[in-house]
Amino acid sequence: MTTTLVDNIGLLVTHDEERPERTDAALVIEDGVIAWVGEGSPAADERVDAGGRCVIPGFVDSHSHLVFAGDRSDEFEARMAGRAYEAGGIRRTVRLTRAATDEQLLDNARRLVAEARAQGTTTIEIKSGYGLSVEDEERSVRLAALLTPEVTFLGAHVVPEGMGRDEYVDLVVGGMLDACAPHARWIDVFCETGAFTVEESRRILSAGIERGLGARVHAGQLGESDGVRLAVELGAASVDHCTFLSDDDVEALAGSDTVATLLPGAEFSTRQPYPDARRLLDAGATVALACDCNPGSSFTTSMPLMVALAVREMGMTPAEALRAATLGGAAALRRDDVGHLRVGARADLVLLDAPTYVHLAYRPGVPLVVGTLAG
Repeated sequence: MTTTLVDNIGLLVTHDEERPERTDAALVIEDGVIAWVGEGSPAADERVDAGGRCVIPGFVDSHSHLVFAGDRSDEFEARMAGRAYEAGGIRRTVRLTRAATDEQLLDNARRLVAEARAQGTTTIEIKSGYGLSVEDEERSVRLAALLTPEVTFLGAHVVPEGMGRDEYVDLVVGGMLDACAPHARWIDVFCETGAFTVEESRRILSAGIERGLGARVHAGQLGESDGVRLAVELGAASVDHCTFLSDDDVEALAGSDTVATLLPGAEFSTRQPYPDARRLLDAGATVALACDCNPGSSFTTSMPLMVALAVREMGMTPAEALRAATLGGAAALRRDDVGHLRVGARADLVLLDAPTYVHLAYRPGVPLVVGTLAG
């Protein structure tokens, strides 16, 4: 058994219910797990001097689309010039992804995971959704599983070119699900105008649940829909975007264990209104923050940027935003071993070149992550 002491921590964020933050703190890691938290410098095999820095849990990015090929910077440029965002650009990435080799897709996804890790992300979810054929969706989830255990089958991203709606939904819940389920933990659906209806989404999610997959839902990005309440009804772990919510949606989320995962990178890149996190938090809903890294509407892997946007644009305090980016993301993945630094947690921790996590929002765009330890 190898033990590591991390001491001389100026501010330690544990998310412990009784004492969520400690000053002049230390912790001991045994075989990748937090074994002790307190003050002082107990004996250990190795020592890491935090140099008075702030130490936080590793970020948990519970929503990303990293298996893809190509670039859509021209679409971003057009939106910045005034063109509205539409979901149709997904089909363009599908064409490019289908034409790429496994090696090209895996190399690109690995690059993005490394990029996220350098910014403090220690747990990441990866979706498929840019294959939209049995063969290409299967290889997408298979490649994603090489990078993370949190793999989501998103065959229901949009209806691909050349197929009818009913025909494609039949394929998603049939042969495509059969091929992808062995590589995935989750099933997701884009329940939105231009993608899938509530009725289609119910059928797809129910089929995945019957196969033992957990449910996740994209909803409320482009307008209010019944997709949010469908997610709650089916016991989905999370419903993601939540940009447009009715009072009934907020009430349903607050009365459930379905996490409202907010993706401010999408609003930043599409010039849509930001979600009202304050409304959700005040109602008692559990909120997570994630990057939604994808080539079309949010091409960023920076969780620190999500924290800064949440504080500046979405009514969250720095403490609430950090909690949403760590413990909230863990809840969205139904994980109790990450997102916090209590005894028994995975030793996924991040050293910031700052005295407090407030600097994540106070100094946006500055590379504050100077070290990452991961259990």
